Amino acid sequence: MNKSLVYIFIFLLSLTAKASFILIPMDETTQQNHLKAYGITYWCLSKDYKASWLLNYRGGSFLLPDADEIRKECKIRGVSFEVLSDSEEASILNDISSPSQNMESVILEKAPKIAVYTPKGKQPWDDAVTLVLTYAEIPFTPIYDEEVLSDQLLLYDWLHLHHEDFTGQYGKFYAAYKNTPWYIDQKRDAEALAAKLGYSKVSQEKGAVAKKIRDFVIGGGFMFAMCSATDSFDIALAADGVDICEAMFDGDASESNYQSKLNYSNSFAFKDFTLERKPEVYEFSDIDMTAKRRIPMEKDYFSLMEFSAKWDPIPSMLCQNHTQLVKGFMGQTTSFDTALIKSNVLIMGTCELNGESRYIHGEKGKGMFTFFGGHDPEDFQHQVGDPPTVLDLHPNSPGYRLILNNVLFPAARKKKLKT
Repeated sequence: MNKSLVYIFIFLLSLTAKASFILIPMDETTQQNHLKAYGITYWCLSKDYKASWLLNYRGGSFLLPDADEIRKECKIRGVSFEVLSDSEEASILNDISSPSQNMESVILEKAPKIAVYTPKGKQPWDDAVTLVLTYAEIPFTPIYDEEVLSDQLLLYDWLHLHHEDFTGQYGKFYAAYKNTPWYIDQKRDAEALAAKLGYSKVSQEKGAVAKKIRDFVIGGGFMFAMCSATDSFDIALAADGVDICEAMFDGDASESNYQSKLNYSNSFAFKDFTLERKPEVYEFSDIDMTAKRRIPMEKDYFSLMEFSAKWDPIPSMLCQNHTQLVKGFMGQTTSFDTALIKSNVLIMGTCELNGESRYIHGEKGKGMFTFFGGHDPEDFQHQVGDPPTVLDLHPNSPGYRLILNNVLFPAARKKKLKT
């Protein structure tokens, strides 16, 4: 009889100790591949598994149900994981819920449908977001002007803007590359596409695209942009109906006094900026801090702001990382002049040495946008024609983690921003 009781006790003990959850830790020392960890979480959501994002707990870890196929997928992709019992999971969530802890558990509801706005033809540069989505094995659909203008953005939850020029000035590459075959081909193809879509100028067609993207965000979409897609997008909106292009770009002179005709209320993030009038200068406006920077590469870092995970879960999600200090990197638009950022836009990453903002977020209508300065988080000064970054060499990149935070946060159950 006593022996039977012992067996029953052991059996009950084994039930309570049975693994029920998988923790994907995101701290600096435990996780061997931070970037692919996001892909695992996205994969689980796409298969209708429940998932939680544990904000500020061990670098922003993910909590998943225990299943053989999830364990197998983690092993295949090289993602570190820990198996938790019910009691261990309950203890972690109890700690997170304590008012004394700046942590929060956010439920992730569904895998967002992702579109990447990118040219169909091969370009002389690569795109960090496309690279990391591919590396993390997160599916996305490439779209461009035809799809945007035919309202196909309605099919997606999240949109990334590839390194792009929405002003119709071909990236301001004129001085250095006007005689190169790729520039000539790009200009010809852009003009042909604009004509096909019913526009007499590329600047007009790109302006129409920018307004469709604006409407996508206002209607509830999430938009993420890097490098020149950030300021050129806002410039195109502010210059709606105003010709700011010189003759080598669109065949006729720019409008006289066009600077005074800009409407800053149309832009998402920036105000009171001054456009760069010279076509041979590789710059759109004074929003960008590239020419004003005096920071050596070895000292080029920016700091992530700390937010209340319980009260401000959205910026907390966007800033999840295993370090608060992220190394800087350049681009056509490297960073933003803080004085030119609208007061209702949240600054999430700054470089104090130069008084610049690197990472900003805001709301527009029912939707949200994030602008991230720079081109490639693991290539300090990416040049036209340089090979793409090999992310197998940077599986724990803090800069690339910021991109993937933006990819995943639309999956979260929404709470109103307090900041």
